[in-house]
Amino acid sequence: MPVEAEPDPQLARYTFQRKLAEIAAVRGRATELISLYVPPGKQISDVIAYLRNEYAQSSNIKSRTTRKNVMWAIESLMGRVRQFKEPPAHGVAFFVGSKAVGADKSEPVTFIVEPPEPLNTYLYRCDSTFFLDPLASMVHEPDLWGLIVVDRSEVTLGFLRGKRVEALRNKQSLVPSKHGRGGQSAHRFERMIEHAAHEFFVKVAEMAAELFLPHKDELRGILLGGPGATKEFFYKEGFLQYELQQKVVQPLFDTGYTDEHGLKEMVEKATQTLHGLDLTEEKRLVQRLLAEIRKAETGLAAYGERDVVHALELGAVDTLLVSDGLRRHLVRLRCPACQHELSRSVPDEELDRGLSVTCPHCGAATMAEVAREDYVESLFRRAVEAGGTARLVSTESEEGEMLARAFGGVAALLRYPVAAGPALRPRAQS
Repeated sequence: MPVEAEPDPQLARYTFQRKLAEIAAVRGRATELISLYVPPGKQISDVIAYLRNEYAQSSNIKSRTTRKNVMWAIESLMGRVRQFKEPPAHGVAFFVGSKAVGADKSEPVTFIVEPPEPLNTYLYRCDSTFFLDPLASMVHEPDLWGLIVVDRSEVTLGFLRGKRVEALRNKQSLVPSKHGRGGQSAHRFERMIEHAAHEFFVKVAEMAAELFLPHKDELRGILLGGPGATKEFFYKEGFLQYELQQKVVQPLFDTGYTDEHGLKEMVEKATQTLHGLDLTEEKRLVQRLLAEIRKAETGLAAYGERDVVHALELGAVDTLLVSDGLRRHLVRLRCPACQHELSRSVPDEELDRGLSVTCPHCGAATMAEVAREDYVESLFRRAVEAGGTARLVSTESEEGEMLARAFGGVAALLRYPVAAGPALRPRAQS
């Protein structure tokens, strides 16, 4: 049986963001929307007991319609919760209730979300909107960074996973302070201090190799900090294993501490640097795209939906670039008269208004929707299936804005030049 591939972390982040946006858009006519957060380790029996109590309390709601909808939501929620013998590793969030659809009508909605990071609280809330604050803080990509804060007296090493700092190792150096004692000559004592410091730095490097090398492929980089000039000496003298040395982020960071507080202080100071590294890589890719476009017929670039889809079909895409602001779905339609099928890439706002598509084969007035898939997810899937890679490009940079506005949010760096794709069929009309 083939091993299922790990989901792309960028795509997983995008899908999580889209799901939260979908849940956030739901509005109830009254306090008819229930949010339930169950952290890992919580007893399911305790959750059910709590919901039974809430069900009994909801019978006191004065509005007949609200009472009916809330009691239905709690009943439905208990059924969903019972499907779990225990919460998943990161916990689980349930969103159940009645969504207002206009004309004083409502329809039931249910969302179950397993978060990318562990939930740390048990929470039940009934309101006119779903409560998403505990999940909203998890939308950033959970990158893995190595952390080292060091001086001559102490070192602490750990990881930064997303926004979570994990302190893993702390070691005191026992390096003597720089003052003479016991009648020894100053020069000899200085040599003893430097030898002890050197041995300590070697030990720090060994600890870093033990912690970081098993994760070197997923490690985005290493943040190195500490008080004074020790961190610069440690870096410039090359104590770290060479693969780890190359991952050290510049500049190094000044901190007041070398314990767990020092790790957190360094992460706070590095926030702009880490964000900038992501944007710098995105800028590099878009600038490379522009350079290839200027080469005209010999350029290794495609842009716009038609040409990128054509390049994907040929297996020519090396790196797919997709704007994180793209909001479209790939919709498959079938003619009820002649069974002709076709696919359309349709903006979400057009889907919300409803599609009305004439069959190009037999002229029937309305084609029926058979299936739909998020357009970004479909592009990622096709790029990976063709042996390429895909990257979401933020609209926060000038280059990202250009990708979104000038190229329709879709472009690709190619393995070899390809001719322009065939013209797309007429767009679906809403």
